[in-house]
Amino acid sequence: MSNATLAAKADQFLRLHEGPKILVLANVWDVASARIVEHAGFGAIATSSAAVANSLGYPDGQRISRAEMLDVVRRIAFKVSVPVSADLEAGYGENAREMAATAGALIEAGAVGLNLEDGVDEAELIPIAQHVDKIKRIREEGERMGVHVVINARTDVYLAGIGEPANRFDHTIERITAYRNAGADSLFVPGVYDAETIGRLVKASPGPLNVLANPASPSIAELERLGVRRLSFGSWPARAALGFFARFTSEVMERGTFTTLGDWAIPYAEINRLVS
Repeated sequence: MSNATLAAKADQFLRLHEGPKILVLANVWDVASARIVEHAGFGAIATSSAAVANSLGYPDGQRISRAEMLDVVRRIAFKVSVPVSADLEAGYGENAREMAATAGALIEAGAVGLNLEDGVDEAELIPIAQHVDKIKRIREEGERMGVHVVINARTDVYLAGIGEPANRFDHTIERITAYRNAGADSLFVPGVYDAETIGRLVKASPGPLNVLANPASPSIAELERLGVRRLSFGSWPARAALGFFARFTSEVMERGTFTTLGDWAIPYAEINRLVS
């Protein structure tokens, strides 16, 4: 896939953040799930780092290598026609050289966007200045290669419960403002599910806001009304698929039946057509 083709896909993906409709991303973890999403009519595809890692036998949290993660991304990107954004956790590196390598490998894998999170673990975020440097280096390397990589800069202030609850809103705005000024195209604030806070974040955000779906979240129509520009599902779809498989295994072992498969399995011929 040429860099000119990727540049056009990056522009297409970036325009999807401009509204008026919300960009909904049903996060995937392999070629089959990506083709199902594309076949359903979604305008772009995004991977879930946790789902990809889990499918290869790793827990979430940068336990998988950059090469293994991007190998899956490459398989997906070369099997679909819509833009692909990769969840690359914290970028699989700490310094400018490593961020340049991540950006270059992302483009070579055929993806045109990435998630870049500032969480180190469940209780700590990296310094704002360090995340800003990461964003700038990814932007610089993408531009050098002729591709405007669509950077979705994520802060885990709410998701990780950083600091006192009363201070989280201001802390979040401080971070996403710095990330936007560094060159981020979209700003991802997972862990917020009430309409009031989401609405406040939209109004205070210096760029398109991305939130993470949850059973407690407002509907897609309500999120769109609030001004949210991007909705992600993270590892939820993959975990639901595994939940279905767990239900099937329990049915077989406990009841000696397998009606779950008959009710929900995609026909053999159909899945083969999707991945061909």
